[in-house]
Amino acid sequence: MASLQASSLLSSSSSIVSSSKRINAAISVPKLPRIRFPVPKTPSTNLVEDLILRNGYTNTIPIEKSTVTLPRIDKEPSVNSSTSKATAKLYAILEAVADRVEMHQNMGEQRDNWNKLLLNSINMITLTATTMAGIAATGGAGAPLLALKLSSTLLFTAATGMLFIMNKIQPSQLAEEQRNATKLFRQLQRQIQTILALHDPTELDVRNAMDKVLALDKAYPLPLLGKMIEKFPAKFEPALWWPKPHDFQRKSKRPGKNRWSEELEMEMREVIEVIKGKDTEDCMRLGNLVLKINKILAISGPLLTGIAAAGSAFVGNGSWAAIVAVAAGALATTVNTFEHAGQVGMVVEMYRNCAGFFSLMEESIESSLEETDFDRREDGQTFEMKMALQLGRSLSELRDLAQKSSSSRIDGVEVDEFASKIF
Repeated sequence: MASLQASSLLSSSSSIVSSSKRINAAISVPKLPRIRFPVPKTPSTNLVEDLILRNGYTNTIPIEKSTVTLPRIDKEPSVNSSTSKATAKLYAILEAVADRVEMHQNMGEQRDNWNKLLLNSINMITLTATTMAGIAATGGAGAPLLALKLSSTLLFTAATGMLFIMNKIQPSQLAEEQRNATKLFRQLQRQIQTILALHDPTELDVRNAMDKVLALDKAYPLPLLGKMIEKFPAKFEPALWWPKPHDFQRKSKRPGKNRWSEELEMEMREVIEVIKGKDTEDCMRLGNLVLKINKILAISGPLLTGIAAAGSAFVGNGSWAAIVAVAAGALATTVNTFEHAGQVGMVVEMYRNCAGFFSLMEESIESSLEETDFDRREDGQTFEMKMALQLGRSLSELRDLAQKSSSSRIDGVEVDEFASKIF
């Protein structure tokens, strides 16, 4: 009995000790750090609206006890369909015009480089061949003489072929054509931008712009083979880069005669007479003269190098052969330098462009005066100002020119000044 009591006491005491150890162990465990998790905020109204607009939903969404109703964005604003189509077409034409400006500008730079490189190369070849012919004539025989004669003849022959091609295409004139095309395409680009900025475009504006682009493409072609402008025509003619005039003119909203008067019409008629009698006639006369000079130079260069090639082939058989080869080579270099370094072809194209400019002015004034409906004419004062600026004159100078032309016709004498102060 006593043993049982003792064992029970021992077991109870051991259980108490073990429980106390468990309690101590639990108390000695280190405290873990407190981790705070961020609570997501309610999205703002602007963000939700942005998501709704992107997805195109139209629902009533409660946000912070408020209701936001967003409309469906599936319809374009109501605009005039014909005006919007014409505007889109004009912008497409504007992009094409900008592309052509860059193309003609690059071509102009390239063909100007052609002129410089071909000129320097042909002159160096000709001078080298001339030097060899002169050295061969000073003495020697056998293989050295034959080598000099053969080299000189081959170089003169190569110079003849290259000079023939260069005179045929006239690189300086080609470069001037591309410069004029660049200027005119930029002018058309500004005209289209003005229409888009100040007016509501119509289909007639689109057709007019298209016709101008095609007329410029025809007047100043980019390729050389098949479409190149004839450099030596039988008759000198002004450049033509504008289409035939249309019946369309933008109607004026100004009542009356659209600021046209009899005095203004008489002034424009007198300006036409001065342009025809002085400026156009002078451009045609000088253009014909320069064209004839260019023809002579273009024929003389290859002819002289051909004579030099023939003379160099007979060097050593007499003194005259060497004299002919050296003299013809020197003259060919001089003629080639005068023609291409002096850019005679460019001068021809400049007079073609000037004559075309005056022809365009005449046609513009005549078509405005022939229009009987004043509403279909351009504003009279604006038209007068544009003509004065194109001629490099002020309004008062333009009126003085018209009065001088009228009085000169009455007195039977010729006007002593040109209409344009620019060309």
